[in-house]
Amino acid sequence: MLKGSKPLPKVLAFDVFGTVVDWHGSIAAEAARLQLPVDPNAFASAWRDGYKPAMARVRSGELGWIKIDDLHRMILDQVLLEFGIHFLTEQQKHDLNLIWHRLRPWADSVEGLNRLKEQFTIVTLSNGNLSLLTNMAKNASLPWDLILSAEVFRHYKPDPETYLGVAAIFDVKPEEVMLVAAHKDDLAAAHRHGLQTAFIERPAEFGPTHQRDDLDPEEWVDYHAKDFNALADILG
Repeated sequence: MLKGSKPLPKVLAFDVFGTVVDWHGSIAAEAARLQLPVDPNAFASAWRDGYKPAMARVRSGELGWIKIDDLHRMILDQVLLEFGIHFLTEQQKHDLNLIWHRLRPWADSVEGLNRLKEQFTIVTLSNGNLSLLTNMAKNASLPWDLILSAEVFRHYKPDPETYLGVAAIFDVKPEEVMLVAAHKDDLAAAHRHGLQTAFIERPAEFGPTHQRDDLDPEEWVDYHAKDFNALADILG
């Protein structure tokens, strides 16, 4: 769905977790593969639930700058305690934490990104650290022109330094950058700082038992699409 008459952006900046890759399904599958004595969906949800509180501790200054790999490990250690899992070795915990580097793309992601790349510069704008995003791109064949991360800006989204930093790197105006995301809080922050926005429906992001109730179009969102191929169709 196309609204308004703004010029097309020059740079598309993509949220990654949930928007480009299926974090829930990937983590649940890993928990099942490792035969952890847990409900795989509950384990995936619990690990992700710790993400925003941990990130808020960094943004508030309670914790110094720490990359997402290390935050994920802090959360994992707590989740393992909550689920009563005490038998994993340090190496097994380290390897499990790296599942975030191997998240599977949604079925449309690679094709849709390649289509969008023909017309636009496509970059990541993720709270994930650079090594994580690089390994993920290699593993999932994600065709980024550039990998940008909170690690580059030393600020996590939704701090303005992240959104405006993309425009500064490419020497373009904020309105010439568009954030593409499956999360309206992320899009709302980008919108406040002058970026264009595109919402991507990901109804299965939170797993098979979670029904998302936030998929309806919003007046302030510039584009609303089912997936990346649909966004490519809209943008021509």
